Amino acid sequence: MANHTHAPAPLGGNLFTPFTLLLGMLSVIAGVILVYRFFYGLGAVANINDGFPFGIWIAYDVVVGSAFACGGYAMALLVYIFNRGEYHPLVRPALLASLFGYTLAGASVIFDLGRWWNVWHIFWPGYAQVNSVMFEVAVCITAYIVVMWIEFSPVFLEKLGMKDVKQKLNKLLFFIIALGVLLPSMHQSSLGSLLVIFGQQIHPLWQSGAMLPLIYLMTAILLGFAVVIFEATLSSTGFGRPLETKVLTPLSKIMVGLLAAYVAVRILDLVFRGAFGTAFSGTLEAGMFWLEMAAFVVPLVLLAPAAARRSASKLFVSAVMLMVGGMLLRINGFLVGYETGAGWHYFPSLAELMVTVGLIAFEILAYIVIIRKFPVLPAAQPVTR
Repeated sequence: MANHTHAPAPLGGNLFTPFTLLLGMLSVIAGVILVYRFFYGLGAVANINDGFPFGIWIAYDVVVGSAFACGGYAMALLVYIFNRGEYHPLVRPALLASLFGYTLAGASVIFDLGRWWNVWHIFWPGYAQVNSVMFEVAVCITAYIVVMWIEFSPVFLEKLGMKDVKQKLNKLLFFIIALGVLLPSMHQSSLGSLLVIFGQQIHPLWQSGAMLPLIYLMTAILLGFAVVIFEATLSSTGFGRPLETKVLTPLSKIMVGLLAAYVAVRILDLVFRGAFGTAFSGTLEAGMFWLEMAAFVVPLVLLAPAAARRSASKLFVSAVMLMVGGMLLRINGFLVGYETGAGWHYFPSLAELMVTVGLIAFEILAYIVIIRKFPVLPAAQPVTR
């Protein structure tokens, strides 16, 4: 048995293991491909075209990746807005994962720009298109990345022994945290709005019009909870730490309530729009829709009994299923359910896939390094008898 203190502490341990070396190798491969891309152009490595301008680097690395990085946002909502202090030990690890997820998602936008050297135009008043949904998403995500680095900076200040600087920063953190809740609420809903402007090019199963911002915001919060459970379980089993079931069980109850509301909203939206019949058309889109819905419904059924929410294995399986459901919702909307006209096709190239895998590998590697060297996870001490 083990007893948790709320004071975070470095995990310690060896940084050089077969797993971290593999992660490093995948990260280097992605880096080499990106250097090649920046010198020889986007077409040299990517299969995107005029019919499918949003490839895997946008659909997964940005749209899915930023949603997976909503753990810090979801925990901030609970701890700082709804005053659920019992979840405070989960804030730092969730914020760390969000920090890397969002930072890499922001970098992925640059990868996908043909004239990447003009990225600064987004922030220059003479070029800014303030009525553009893309502009709002770009500015909000960039601002949120800065906010998260500031939110997480006390971890580095503690490690460096800069207590005075940390105390001064703490006086401003209430404002930073407020921004950390507002900004993702804006851009996660706006990611859904991106599909609205595509109109009839998006399959009816995912073209929910005015409901898209709500659907994307609800699933972003759901994914935030799911990723927190996923990370807490893996860090416990992977690093030989006690399971966080006592904290995750009440968290899963909140998650189940939001999940039930989401499933109801999703189905009712399809029924009221008259689009539910297309789910039985026997097409690829219909099949992908049912896979997506199954990934949301199975966790709802699995965790409905209160006793099931005390099972670490069921919590983990449900979290993974929810992550799959959120990913499919976004991949289906931006790629599978997107049809610009006859003659256009898209499947990611090996280089695109390797960059995506490399970014994920780098995020995991950076997470491991930080938790081993900096006070992120709650310290665990054996119980004395």
